[in-house]
Amino acid sequence: MNQSTLTRLFVVAGLLLPSFAYAHVGAGEASGFMHGLAHPIGGLDHICAMLAVGLWATQMGGRSLWAVPLTFVGVMALGGALGTPGIGLPFVEQGIVLSVLLLGVLIAASVRLPLWLSSGMVGTFALWHGYAHGAEMPELASGIGYTLGFMLATALLHAAGIAFGLGMQRISRERLVQAAGAGIALCGVYLAA
Repeated sequence: MNQSTLTRLFVVAGLLLPSFAYAHVGAGEASGFMHGLAHPIGGLDHICAMLAVGLWATQMGGRSLWAVPLTFVGVMALGGALGTPGIGLPFVEQGIVLSVLLLGVLIAASVRLPLWLSSGMVGTFALWHGYAHGAEMPELASGIGYTLGFMLATALLHAAGIAFGLGMQRISRERLVQAAGAGIALCGVYLAA
């Protein structure tokens, strides 16, 4: 599959799935482990950002391969803890859209940043994503189960991004990873509209 075909597939998927674009505050029922597990997978913005973290970590290689995704998952749990009781966090929706757009651009351009900077950046994005997950949790839900569910789903999406990135490196197809980044960035543009 060439670069332009992959980019078109991402754009078409984004246009055909607008109802899945926002898995955030006030968007449906959520309770317990299974709902926590389903929550990140129910939103195009979360899927794109979390796959992108795995792809970008793979592009940077070295310790980034594990440190960047682990930073995201850990800080996301903190964001969830802030969102559950409704502690205010500004620019949540804008930050989530920015995460999709910026991570896509970083992947498309194959930008490699120092570990401290890339971890700090994804940590900031994770705070917003986690806040959205936590704010979605109903009062009577098991907070621990719900949190473990969205953390596991996030880790699995990161792992999928890493697996794709490593697979493309193995067959010398870095351009496909860059095309995926471009598609993610276009989804960010779509979500911003």
